[in-house]
Amino acid sequence: MAKTILIVDDSASVRQVVSISLRQAGYDVIDAVDGEDALAKLDGRKLHLVISDVNMPRLDGIGLLTKMKAIPAYRFTPVIMLTTEAGDAKKQQGREAGAKAWVVKPFQPAQLLAAVAKLILP
Repeated sequence: MAKTILIVDDSASVRQVVSISLRQAGYDVIDAVDGEDALAKLDGRKLHLVISDVNMPRLDGIGLLTKMKAIPAYRFTPVIMLTTEAGDAKKQQGREAGAKAWVVKPFQPAQLLAAVAKLILP
């Protein structure tokens, strides 16, 4: 059975590139346009990973991570932040909220897939 990954990004083109890369690698993909949309999709189904942007309207990636980790079913779901933010302070904020990896845009799909493979066990 394929592993399911939630992609959260307000950029449709980024969601599309990430989604295509993940689907070609054999993953099932759910996408959300921002943190609020992502929270609405946390309906109890098993997610193996979340890939989230940091800067989004309504609810940013750090806020999403904080709220997601408060939901028992998703407390241990790994999260990769995929963002233009490269500053150490923002990365530290992400780590404190529970992010397991930080990939800076622009990115190579192979780089993202390598990070995914490290966080999703077979």
